[in-house]
Amino acid sequence: MGCSFSGLNALYDAVNGGGDVWINENRFRIVRQLGEGGFAFVFLVKELISDPSNPAAGISAKIKDSSHISGDGTYAMKKVLIQNSDQLEMVRDEIRVSSQFNHPNLLPLLDHAIIKVKASQDQSWKHEAYLLFPVHLDGTLLDNTTAMKAKKEFFSTSDVLKILHQLCAGLKHMHSFDPPCAHNDVKPGNVLVTRSKGQPPVAILMDFGSARPARKQIRSRSEALQLQEWASEHCSAPFRAPELWDCPSHADIDERTDIWSLGCTLFAIMYGESPFEYALGESGGSLQLAIVNAQVKWPAGPNPPYPDALHQFVKWMLQPQATVRPRIDDIMIHVEKLVAKFSD
Repeated sequence: MGCSFSGLNALYDAVNGGGDVWINENRFRIVRQLGEGGFAFVFLVKELISDPSNPAAGISAKIKDSSHISGDGTYAMKKVLIQNSDQLEMVRDEIRVSSQFNHPNLLPLLDHAIIKVKASQDQSWKHEAYLLFPVHLDGTLLDNTTAMKAKKEFFSTSDVLKILHQLCAGLKHMHSFDPPCAHNDVKPGNVLVTRSKGQPPVAILMDFGSARPARKQIRSRSEALQLQEWASEHCSAPFRAPELWDCPSHADIDERTDIWSLGCTLFAIMYGESPFEYALGESGGSLQLAIVNAQVKWPAGPNPPYPDALHQFVKWMLQPQATVRPRIDDIMIHVEKLVAKFSD
């Protein structure tokens, strides 16, 4: 599937052109691009307030939690180019799910707008979505661990546990909904990290595009295959739970798919990659087979090494059988004990 030069230019103009963007009645200027994936693009934007003398003017009037108001008017804006009705429904689901959460370790959606655009010969999208969030310029956990791995640096045991504890707190908020909500794509690339000198890292789980009610009854082969197909599109392979790779024809899927992903993420906080990417790098083979068999190998780490309690914690979360995998409440109790034991 190709794209003409004129089509590429239209895409570039749609993403980068125009300079200013309106989200409902608030105006923002694009400062620079922060990231992209598929037909979604994330920008650093700065609010342009029409009446600076009025402190209640602008987006701050709509933000319920004052801690989310930017002191310098900068925010992160996600722009999504929507090509069809399925993508439109996905974005609406992301907005609906994100709007339910109110937790310091879950990225809040501050405002949003979906607009119709006139399709032309050079473009295939018919809607554009704009989602506004607080900005975190220290990047994701993936950015941080990749940079640290290149320099052979590691998080301290204390910081590993503090990051994990914050992720657990965010997931517990999601899993406590009625019905429970699963994130479905917990991974370092979906965790923002803010690092301040002399302070432990602050971790915030983001990107709720794959979030949905966690509990699903599978009662036929066709339902199992549908779930696997959905998971292959929405759940990143190295962090995907075994039951989403090879789903039985009779199974009860629940929020413990997130616990598996959390175990893989804990490994990645420690060693800079998922346990199964590391295992394949060491011995090759199939990613799916490594995951289904829960083949975990431990890389060389910091000196002195991480305590065995952390390795046992990873193994506890990476139970191939979902029915014996711990729930988030169990994880929270255990991680709080470890934080107390290994705190600086």
